[in-house]
Amino acid sequence: MGEAFQKSIELLSNKLNTPKNISIIPHKDPDGDALGSCMGLALFLQNKNHNVSIISPNDFPDFLAWIAKDNKSISLIKYNEKPKEAEEILRKTDLIFTLDFNSLGRAGDLKEILKESTASKIMIDHHESPDDYAEIMFSYPKIASTCEIVYDVITSLEAKCLTKNIATCLYAGIMTDTGSFRFEATTSKTHKIVATLKEFDIESHKIHQRIFDSFTVGRMKLLGKALSNMQYLNEYNTTLITLTQEELDSTNFQKGYTEGFVNYGLSLKGIKFAVIMIENKKEGIIKISFRSKGEFSVDVFAKTYFNGGGHKNAAGGSSKETLKETEKKFKEVLPLYKKQLCTQ
Repeated sequence: MGEAFQKSIELLSNKLNTPKNISIIPHKDPDGDALGSCMGLALFLQNKNHNVSIISPNDFPDFLAWIAKDNKSISLIKYNEKPKEAEEILRKTDLIFTLDFNSLGRAGDLKEILKESTASKIMIDHHESPDDYAEIMFSYPKIASTCEIVYDVITSLEAKCLTKNIATCLYAGIMTDTGSFRFEATTSKTHKIVATLKEFDIESHKIHQRIFDSFTVGRMKLLGKALSNMQYLNEYNTTLITLTQEELDSTNFQKGYTEGFVNYGLSLKGIKFAVIMIENKKEGIIKISFRSKGEFSVDVFAKTYFNGGGHKNAAGGSSKETLKETEKKFKEVLPLYKKQLCTQ
């Protein structure tokens, strides 16, 4: 991966040459790539005799809970549930790895604690425009998933370090962040890494089932509501889904229910831009997900109008206005991009 990567590996190797207290942090609302990369790295470091804890800012979807349950040797603490325990661990931490995010603001309520910590920080991430908070940075926006970067890091530190459990975690993250290997960022190297992971007897079909075939009745009903709410803005090759707090509550909403809903809009023939806006009255915001095909950058769009960002074809954002006001704003700026959305 180049000279800079090798230099970072040398620096990291020096820090890991004696047993350390290590904390690994995913972003708030961790997804498959965040949780898979954290657990894969944690298992590797534990096998190297380090004392490792994963501290998640908050809970994660139920369909990802098996990643933690299958690896009970790793301490995984949710900061929103056990803040004092998490803070005590962080006070004793020598090294902090931040995975699948590159701005401390993405760590939710952990932001200030991480900012004030004197522990050495190592960033492993694949998002655009990283902040300058880490002593060692493995930042590669063109790579499809953070799990791929973790694979490169740990196999560079030790050639024969993979186990079935590590391979399973990394596969889960790569599979989810590449959209089951269909997104544009998926490369030949992605498939080569997956081929290596498969050599460890991982049950890829079961991983897929545990993540994608575990809908509850409530989640399925919410998907039906989301699809019935979908607006087809054909003039701009765009779809828009909105979900109110009332609609979420009517299906006994749980974290992760809306994961992947935005992709249904993008699956329609001719659609280049898909958006979902979800009301969250508890936080007082509208959460927004953006997806695109081709050269239209939702990263730029999200940063420009909705306090967000991410990747060229997948990004997130938010609004503190009402759902109706947010929808209105979106529709007002959309005509500015008609040429980009209709000529690709």
